[in-house]
Amino acid sequence: MEKLFVFDTTLRDGEQVPGCQLNTIEKIELAKALEIMRVDVIECGFPVSSPGDFNSIVEISKVIKDSTICALTRAVENDIDVAADALHFAKRKRIHTGIGTSDSHIKYKFQSNREEIIERAVKAVKYARRFVDDVEFYAEDAGRTENEYLARVIEAVIAAGATVVNIPDTTGYCTPYEYGEKIKFLVNNVPNIDRAVISTHCHNDLGMATANTLAGVINGARQVEVTINGIGERAGNTTMEEVVMAIERRKDIPVYTDIDTKMIMKNSRLVSTLMRMPVQPNKAIVGRNAFAHSSGIHQDGVLKNRESYEIIDPADVGVNESTIALTARSGRAALKHHYTRLNIELSSEELDHAYEKFLRLADVKKDINDDDLLVIVGVNRTSQSQRIKLKFLQVVCGKSSVPMATVKLIIDGEVVTATSSGNGPIDAAFNAIKSLVHRKIVLEEFLVQTITKGADDVGKVHVQIENRGNLYYGFSANTDIITASAEALVAAISKII
Repeated sequence: MEKLFVFDTTLRDGEQVPGCQLNTIEKIELAKALEIMRVDVIECGFPVSSPGDFNSIVEISKVIKDSTICALTRAVENDIDVAADALHFAKRKRIHTGIGTSDSHIKYKFQSNREEIIERAVKAVKYARRFVDDVEFYAEDAGRTENEYLARVIEAVIAAGATVVNIPDTTGYCTPYEYGEKIKFLVNNVPNIDRAVISTHCHNDLGMATANTLAGVINGARQVEVTINGIGERAGNTTMEEVVMAIERRKDIPVYTDIDTKMIMKNSRLVSTLMRMPVQPNKAIVGRNAFAHSSGIHQDGVLKNRESYEIIDPADVGVNESTIALTARSGRAALKHHYTRLNIELSSEELDHAYEKFLRLADVKKDINDDDLLVIVGVNRTSQSQRIKLKFLQVVCGKSSVPMATVKLIIDGEVVTATSSGNGPIDAAFNAIKSLVHRKIVLEEFLVQTITKGADDVGKVHVQIENRGNLYYGFSANTDIITASAEALVAAISKII
């Protein structure tokens, strides 16, 4: 088993997504999370591009001790000078320099020729080696570069001192077979390839980034360049969690990573929150539905043996448990599972009767909650949603004021009031609510969706919270998104109480 190095570029390539820019504090927070996750290399930015990128690399370099800090440059001496300055405080530092090698880039981007491109590549690597011992060279658009010429470039830059050679499928053009063959060609035809690590850097324009990356690894690449949640330019980059878990599960791929996979879900949510970019529900590994089962056949199989329909244990990626969702396609096994969870034991005849009522309700109601299940079997007890209600909510926020929220809750008939501040009006309202219920609550997921369109939009809020290792969900819809958020949180907390 050989070590596969994980090179995370969420802070560089990932941050190039429009609207996902981070400030220095946010970048430091994410870099620390990546280090705890045991990422080998963190590419923090393109320092010559802006003072913000430069400063972020400087500050991240001061706090990261274990991961290598990498800065991107073009094959330009001034770029490399600036990168070296930005990396001054880094314990482990790498300069990532390179140039386009495809005929398209050479002709239209550089108005140059193949020999001159090799000269510029060699010169850049030699110059970078003046500042650091670890230099990575990228052959931009290698996916569309002729293999024989690409091999010449790679041989030349390794001779010049490159320690890592990056073979990017910049436009996401390659198929897995083509990309794997390209890596194999370099392994077999570059005489000094043993002196450098081959790296993959695949984009997802045709939806093949993960497949291409794995094809590269199978054929000799020993570094993968990835982003959390697969964010990045256009359709995104190779997804870290997909590659890492494929390596974990597919023992026929003879490599391993040092990634702490139990951090995957936590860091996925961190990136989604910081970059204000929701994860699609059906996203592999980290989507809300990745471990959710609604088909009766699947639910029955999972309840009998999880591995019947799950190749990954949810706990391995930081998810507490699978979700058995109640829908019109659910079977008796799922319904019985939920009644058992509610400490209600039903005979076979009672279960059949309850199942008939459940199906009629599920055909007209999308979300079947615990209160619905109690009504179905005629349990006469105070509804969970009635034990705590939102009576009053007032928020104050604006450009020149600290967001404040005053909340009145009715808990078992008693009115209680609290006022709290926060990073925004929703955060302030959440803080006030949490102060009243005296429970240790961790917000795991917060999702807003538009139901209607127009000036009177109705927004639906989905909240997931954690308390003592258990997950609880709350939903609400309102034209006032702050009110909907508060009501959703109260609904989730009601299930704890």
